[in-house]
Amino acid sequence: MLKLFPDIEPFVRHSIDVASPHVLYVEECGNAKGLPVLMVHGGPGAGCEPYHRRFFDPEIYRIILFDQRGCGRSKPHAELQGNTTQALVEDIEVIRKHLGIDRWVLFGGSWGSTLSLVYAETHPEQVLGLVLRGIFLCREHEINWFYQQGASALLPDYWQSFIKPIPEQERGDLLQAYYKRLMGNDELTRMSAAKAWSMWEARAATLLCRSEVIEHFSNPHTALSLARIESHYFVNHSFLEDDQILRNITALRNIPGVIIQGRYDVVCPMQSAWDLHQAWPEAEYHVIPDAGHAASEPGIIDALVRATEKFGRLLA
Repeated sequence: MLKLFPDIEPFVRHSIDVASPHVLYVEECGNAKGLPVLMVHGGPGAGCEPYHRRFFDPEIYRIILFDQRGCGRSKPHAELQGNTTQALVEDIEVIRKHLGIDRWVLFGGSWGSTLSLVYAETHPEQVLGLVLRGIFLCREHEINWFYQQGASALLPDYWQSFIKPIPEQERGDLLQAYYKRLMGNDELTRMSAAKAWSMWEARAATLLCRSEVIEHFSNPHTALSLARIESHYFVNHSFLEDDQILRNITALRNIPGVIIQGRYDVVCPMQSAWDLHQAWPEAEYHVIPDAGHAASEPGIIDALVRATEKFGRLLA
């Protein structure tokens, strides 16, 4: 079973101004003249982590990480103004042009798979390949599964902690109830809601509890941006039309792709990966039998590294 590559530090960091008030954090690692790959993190609002650099052979790849609007080291933190899917797609184009890249590989999981797919359908001529994990198509029933009814039946103990900040009379629409609190001016209420929201996702993300996942999501900085930005996107239908990704799938016909899905993914159940596979059969499809949602699970790591090594051989 393949493991992550050794720890690596960026050789350069960038601050890139996009539409006001947003300034994006971007870093580059590995081979400055190598095959460009963009790591597209999840959430929306989770930000990048150091281990995200380690899915790629640093001798082959020019590894580019960025924190999307409002999260991680991008500024201002947890900012919702101008924070839409379309804006993030154009941010990726700004980064590509700023770095002087013609075409690149996109590597994204969860919301990162969503954004990578939307970008590739919008700018297919710029995409060399797609490595996608924990597929999230942002359809209404996917949101309802995780934030209203579905995952709650699999994790009833964790679910109780999630609904605790919301009065019983408001639990018929938990997304709106959380959104109201996360957008409010009461800092204690906002932070309490953010922590409960973020911890629900962290506890559901892995088949077996992983302390590093809990630690990342429980960090107040991460929790606030994750909860505010996710709820902002989800109450706005992720700024996508119904079934937009699958309806536009023909744009991907000539792009090599790999779809990797944990069979026991509670956050983004396997149905979405299966639907994507049916619509885009040209892409490789790998189900990991002993994994949930997180990129840090051993079977997921193995499959992702195998995919980047394959693309390295084919495209470098």
